[in-house]
Amino acid sequence: MAKRARVRAPEPAGSGGWLNTGGVELSLAALRGRIVILDFWTFCCINCLHVLDELRELEEKHRDTVVVVGVHSPKFVHEAEHAAVVDAVERYGVHHPVLDDPELATWKQYAVRAWPTLVVIDPEGYVVAQHAGEGHVHAIERLVAELEGEHAAKGTLRRGDGLGAPPAVAGGVPPEPVATHLRFPGKALRLPSGNLLVSDTTRHRLVELEPDGETVVRAVGSGERGYADGAAPRFNEPQGLALLPSGAVAVADTVNHTVRAVDLGTGSVTTLAGTGRQWWQGSPASGRGREVDLSSPWDVAWFDGRLWIAMAGVHQLWTYDPETDTVRPAAGTTNEGLLDGPAEEAWFAQPSGLAAADGRLWIADSETSALRWLEPGGGPGQRARVHTAVGTGLFDFGHRDGPGGEALLQHPLGVTALPDGSVAVSDTYNHALRRYDPATGTVTTLATDLREPSDAVVDGEEIVVVESARHRLTRLRLPDEAVRVPPVAHRTQRAATDVAPGTLSLDVVFRPPPGQKLDTRYGPATRLLVSATPPSLLAGGEGQGTDLTREVILSADGPGEGVLHVSAMAASCDDDPSVEYPACHVHQQDWGVPIRLTDSGVRRLPLILAGLDEGEEKEEEDA
Repeated sequence: MAKRARVRAPEPAGSGGWLNTGGVELSLAALRGRIVILDFWTFCCINCLHVLDELRELEEKHRDTVVVVGVHSPKFVHEAEHAAVVDAVERYGVHHPVLDDPELATWKQYAVRAWPTLVVIDPEGYVVAQHAGEGHVHAIERLVAELEGEHAAKGTLRRGDGLGAPPAVAGGVPPEPVATHLRFPGKALRLPSGNLLVSDTTRHRLVELEPDGETVVRAVGSGERGYADGAAPRFNEPQGLALLPSGAVAVADTVNHTVRAVDLGTGSVTTLAGTGRQWWQGSPASGRGREVDLSSPWDVAWFDGRLWIAMAGVHQLWTYDPETDTVRPAAGTTNEGLLDGPAEEAWFAQPSGLAAADGRLWIADSETSALRWLEPGGGPGQRARVHTAVGTGLFDFGHRDGPGGEALLQHPLGVTALPDGSVAVSDTYNHALRRYDPATGTVTTLATDLREPSDAVVDGEEIVVVESARHRLTRLRLPDEAVRVPPVAHRTQRAATDVAPGTLSLDVVFRPPPGQKLDTRYGPATRLLVSATPPSLLAGGEGQGTDLTREVILSADGPGEGVLHVSAMAASCDDDPSVEYPACHVHQQDWGVPIRLTDSGVRRLPLILAGLDEGEEKEEEDA
């Protein structure tokens, strides 16, 4: 078997500069001798946030040999703003070096196609592995151990203290203004007393304020990241809040992957649903509340006799029934995208805000920049259905008022029912509060110059907006007429891949981690689902199968461009016959690949789930 050519890792470059380096520009040459992990991420992406949490333990365990370098590669226009990246680095507790790459220069150099992607570079500066999606850290840690041994023996491993800086974001622009009682708050709830309860997300607690939105009544939670019930509770980046019929408040404890309940009388906390572990494909998806894993619940709302959960981590809506103490999926398939229809067949993309009003459950579907709604089944044989009021898909966004079919949002995180039956949308990346009127089907703008609004609550004739990046609540009077703003439309910066019409070989590259094999004990170990937006882009090859290689037919008479949606899954387990209960892992990733049909385009599209694409390897290059 021929020896594989090694590929020299390109130097990262980005016009936004470096964060967490004390103002120093890093280079791979300067890191020679260390194992470098490039983390291509963007702060809107829930899977990217999962990977940040997965990397924390590896960074600490191998701090003398491993350097993690974040490469911030924005999807939305707002994410290309340097100050927003600075905020995100603090908000999510990122302490390793981060390159701000607003033009996706390094993304293109490494031929990255998905958020998140991890690239491992050995101490001699060569790429040795690439992984798309989350759940790969166990494989990377094994690879790190192998690289440590190999390069220690060769004398090419350099040990030392880990790089990075404290949370002050050295070299960056400090967030403004200085926070007092709140730091990057997420959601708010008006309590029966008239007070306001706010999830103080970055400080891992809840804060109860008087109606003025400033005077602190009490805090619930220690303020330290953790998971503990009782009179001294701990949270981990809590978000959504909802009042339960019992009088308690349900809390979406996002990074703990749980839904908690707060007794407003005592401040004591209990867990309603979730085990503290993240849900993965193949795990039980229904059962007793505390026996089923969840995945990054972002908001909660009481609707149709149940607590609805915006399960951002798996692009679904789940429900919790306190009478039966059961949790289950209620809408969405786990595929990421925008697809209406029967609830169990619909597609969502990081649902992050919920509000119940007039028999509808309104949904802020953040990654599709969409406002959607669910109507419950009205009787026997009638299925719940999902509809879209505003939004077209994963890659179109902007700030434009008008009819719902033409209006544009940019990564909204919150939705609020208004007294007249309309809804207010916290249009987060547009720094605006928008209004959708179901009676007319139109969108107007209520307010601008808000800093990353993430939620709002109605208080009489006023609305209280959570200005997350200004660390405060802002009270606005509901105006009679909307503010006029110039219409702006955007598409994601991701360049379309030129492909030839006709047959396209779609190859999802997956190699089991060292010491593991495909897990075929219970049937096929792999799964591939292919579709397109618009559907007419494909003349054949769509649908589900078990082979990670497939030929799809791109219609020469179709729209000429669109998005190819690919969802892949592979299961692997330890390859050691002496182990009675081998450790097994599920690897999964969804890609939305913008493509453009042209006669000179490629006829093969490789997508790396785990490993390196030998068919596209280059000859070894000297530094």
